[in-house]
Amino acid sequence: MAVITASLFTFLTTELMPVGLLTPLSASLDVPVGIAALMVTLYGVSAGLGVTFIVAWTRRVDRRALLSALLAVLTLGNLVTGVSPNFALVLTTRLVMGFASGVFWAIGVSMAMRLVPERHASRASAVVMSGISIATVVGIPLGTVLEDLTSWRTTFLIWSGLSLAVFAAVAAIVPSLPSDNAVSVREVFRLPVRNVPLRSVLLVVVLFVLGHFGAYTFVRPFLEDSTSATPLFITVVLIIFGIGGAIGNFVAGSTVNKSLRGSFVTGCTGLVASLLLLLAIGDAKAGAITALVLWGLSFGVVQLSQVNMTLAAAPETFEAAMSLNTMAYNTSIALGALFGGQLADNLGVTSVVWFGVALTAGSLLLALGTGRRASRAAAHDASAPSALLKD
Repeated sequence: MAVITASLFTFLTTELMPVGLLTPLSASLDVPVGIAALMVTLYGVSAGLGVTFIVAWTRRVDRRALLSALLAVLTLGNLVTGVSPNFALVLTTRLVMGFASGVFWAIGVSMAMRLVPERHASRASAVVMSGISIATVVGIPLGTVLEDLTSWRTTFLIWSGLSLAVFAAVAAIVPSLPSDNAVSVREVFRLPVRNVPLRSVLLVVVLFVLGHFGAYTFVRPFLEDSTSATPLFITVVLIIFGIGGAIGNFVAGSTVNKSLRGSFVTGCTGLVASLLLLLAIGDAKAGAITALVLWGLSFGVVQLSQVNMTLAAAPETFEAAMSLNTMAYNTSIALGALFGGQLADNLGVTSVVWFGVALTAGSLLLALGTGRRASRAAAHDASAPSALLKD
C-alpha cells in the first residue's frame, strides 16, 4: 500500500509542479503567467477526457502491469519536460502525461483497497489519499526549493528519477491484480444516468474542484502581488497548506465513517471561509498563513470525503465510477486553470480568488440541497410500510 501511496505522490506532484514554478517557468519560456498555466490545463484535459476510455479499454489488463506502464510514461514525460527547448514541446508532453495520470487516479485507490481485508478498505483509501497531503507538504514546496537552488528544469529531471524509482518499486512489490470490476465504455457512461446519487456526487466534485484549483493554481502570483512574498515565504506557505491538508485528511479518516455528507459540508464550508479570509487579510503575511492553514485543513477533509462519496454511490462498480470521478475532477482542474488564467491576465489574480469563492460556495449549496432531498426521500420510504399496515 505504501507503494501505491508513493505512486499517488509522484503523479500529483508532477501534475501540480507548475503551481510552485509558475513565475520562473513563464519567464524562462517567455510566455505570460496565464499561458504558462496551460501546463496544468492541458494535463487536466487529457487526464479527464481520456480516463474513462483507457480504463475501459484496459479492463482485462493486470492492474500492476498497467500501473507500471503509467509510471514509465511519467518518467519519460518528466525527462522530456526538463530538457525541452520550447513551450510547445512542454505542452505536448504534458498532454501525453495527463492520460497516464488520469488512469492512475481511476485505478490507484481501488488497487490499494484490494490489497487489504475488506473491513479495512476505507482506511486503505485514507492512507493512499494521504499521498495528496504528502505531495503538498513535501513535493510541491520541495520543487520550489529545488528551483530556487538550481532551475525548474533540474526540478523536473529530479522528478523523472523519482518516477523511475517508484516504477521499480511497483514492479518489485505490488502483487498481480487482475481487473475485477471494470466495465465497457458504454456501461461506464450509463452509470450517472441510472445512478442518481453518483450523478449528484459528480456535480458536487466539478464545482468544488473548479473553485479550489482555479484559485490554488495562482496562489504564488497572488501572494507575490499582495504581500511581496519571496520564494522562501511561498515555500513555507505551501508547506503549511500541506500540513493542514495532512491533518484534514487524518481527521476525515474518522469522520467520514460517522457522517460522510457532514464531513464534506464542513470541509467545503472551510474552503469558502478560507478564500474569503485570503481576500480579507491575505495582504499581511500572518493573514495569508492563517487563510492557507484553514484552506489546507478544509481541502484535506473535502478530498477524502469526495472519494468515499463516490464509493458509497457506486460500491459495485467503484473503478468505473472513479474513472468518471477522475474525468470530472481533472477536467475541472483544467478548466479552473484555464478560467483562472483568463481572469488573472485580464482582471488580476484577486479575481481568481473570487472565482474560487463562487464555485466552492456553489458546491456547498448543491451538497446541502441534495442531502435534504435524500433525507426527504428516505423519510418517505420509511413511512411507506406503516401506511401499508394502516391499510
